[in-house]
Amino acid sequence: MKEQIQTIRKEMEEWLASEGKSETLTREKLFAYKMELLGKTGKISALSKGMRDVSSEDRPEIGKLLSELRRWAEENFETMEAALKKRELEQKYATERLDVTMPAKFTGTGSVHPVTLVREELIDIFSGMGFDVFEGPEIERDYYNFQALNIPADHPARDMQDTFFVTKEFLLRSQTSSGQIRVMENKRPPIKVLSPGRVYRSDSDATHSPMFHQMEGLVVDKNITLNDLKGLLDEFARRMFTSETKTRLRPSYFPFTEPSVEVDLSCSACGGKGCRICKGTGWIEVLGAGMVNRKVLENCGIDPDEYIGFAFGIGLERIAMIKYGINDIRLLFEGDVRFLKQFRN
Repeated sequence: MKEQIQTIRKEMEEWLASEGKSETLTREKLFAYKMELLGKTGKISALSKGMRDVSSEDRPEIGKLLSELRRWAEENFETMEAALKKRELEQKYATERLDVTMPAKFTGTGSVHPVTLVREELIDIFSGMGFDVFEGPEIERDYYNFQALNIPADHPARDMQDTFFVTKEFLLRSQTSSGQIRVMENKRPPIKVLSPGRVYRSDSDATHSPMFHQMEGLVVDKNITLNDLKGLLDEFARRMFTSETKTRLRPSYFPFTEPSVEVDLSCSACGGKGCRICKGTGWIEVLGAGMVNRKVLENCGIDPDEYIGFAFGIGLERIAMIKYGINDIRLLFEGDVRFLKQFRN
């Protein structure tokens, strides 16, 4: 056993003097040789297993020599592993060296999304008219999304094909009007509130998206008239588009307003003369509005004989498409950098 220990040590010393100093030595080769000696089936490990065959008189001496061999081998392997790791890093740094004095490559800057641009501009416009901003929850109760807005249980909007219901009681809100109900429940008139946010409807094509953005406005006070609504929308149109933009109100129907109107703007592309964008009419439909229905006020605990109000709802994607000449709503949700970088300035 003593001769075997001396033989293994001599072999390793010769390996260290030749292979250990070679420039071609790698950590993989070093590990392979380490396993040849210290692995489970290695030469030194085999000697350790053979200790049971050594006589009791020689066992202390042989055990000491074997321990010294193992410790000596492990220390040498650790030293060589550290040296090889250092050499590999130096070689890597030499090949991957960067010149920090060279100009950096320009990767381009981000841009604000056109819907966000429209949202911020609208908030700025209506905040200047005294509106507060309120953002309600996107997962809404049936009561706030439908019942309180005078939309009965048999209304087509409640169909599962049109609205994303989570449970019978909760749904993904289909309109930000639900936020107006929450405000009227907790605040007494006068009220001037703007409610922006995402809404969800089961609809998808070139002009509709299952998720889109709305901004609804509400004014409740004494002696409010339809003329006040018209004047406010006139100011919105002039500030959002051009000073020459005109508004037109057409009779319509919404359960939560009475009377209700559709609001058209004169086409900013042709000045009202008629073009492809406005389909030759000179007008573009942009939003719905009307005087708040008495039942809606009653549902919120507001006396409709004392107070009256008007509401309007704007689709932000619709405004963005008109303002920036976008012909497909899907472009707003695809995240194509080539499209979005057009709005950088």
